[in-house]
Amino acid sequence: MASLVKATSNVLRWEKLPFLSSPKTRHGGTLPNKASLALSASASTDTAIPIMVNTCTGKMGKAVIKAADSAGLHVVPVSFCTDKESGKTIQVCGKEIMVHGPSERESVLASVFQEYPNLIVVDYTVPATVNDNAELYCKVGVPFVMGTTGGDRDQLYKTVEESKVFAVISPQMGKQVVAFLAAMEIMADQFPGAFSGYSLQVTESHQASKLDTSGTAKAVASCFQKLGVSFDMDQIQMIRDSKQQIETVGVPEEHLAGHAFHLYHLASPDETVSFEFQHNVCGRSIYAEGTVDAVLFLAKKLKSKAEKRIYNMIDVLRDGNMR
Repeated sequence: MASLVKATSNVLRWEKLPFLSSPKTRHGGTLPNKASLALSASASTDTAIPIMVNTCTGKMGKAVIKAADSAGLHVVPVSFCTDKESGKTIQVCGKEIMVHGPSERESVLASVFQEYPNLIVVDYTVPATVNDNAELYCKVGVPFVMGTTGGDRDQLYKTVEESKVFAVISPQMGKQVVAFLAAMEIMADQFPGAFSGYSLQVTESHQASKLDTSGTAKAVASCFQKLGVSFDMDQIQMIRDSKQQIETVGVPEEHLAGHAFHLYHLASPDETVSFEFQHNVCGRSIYAEGTVDAVLFLAKKLKSKAEKRIYNMIDVLRDGNMR
């Protein structure tokens, strides 16, 4: 039994979108000069959902911006980055986005949120900044979609719960992969112990820039634990070496810089029975499109003033109004 998901890049259009004008913070201040110029580049519209993508300098952030524009969302031309990149203007499909370092984050975000009270932030940064970024979003009060993996997840949920901010938090944004995960969870709940005594091997291969163990691999392994398999998360084999990825895993060379290959191998105690579950993704469009659906879902929850505040991608799938 296998699950195979493969995403290829799409040709997406880019149009000039209207953005902020005369931005002021909630404390009466103004954005730095460069940000003011970027935000006042054109007039605002009332129809498109405004989103801010952090960070626009990474490949995932750029993929989200392309997908967001294709869906008609309003991408604010401001983003956060490291001190090293601060002050730069990043070109994304012909559009200029001003990036700001850590010291400017709160004032810039407050200004953007003041101008766009319906703003939703999308976070694709690095594991080490997950909690700090979430604390900032919650402090300012801006809803967000957290696609970044890692960090202290318990603390992440606690921060959001205490702030009452709306958020979609998911280590996996690919809708089809999430559906596979949901099926695994249902099987684990319905048939606990079904694989008792079986051994499990888990391998996950991602681009070298992914520093942490796959959250998806951990989630699937957790389901197998509920199914009776004795397995420690430290046993997950991370593959980041390009030669091994090509020769052993079978990753196409052109996708070494952006892929997610997972393999779960189960064997009975006497090794006469085995099962394999596999899902392979090439490119980033599957995650970018899922992220846009999460934004649209969250905007709907905001508009309806839903009682529940924290969601995941299974909630997005169950909503049934995906593109």
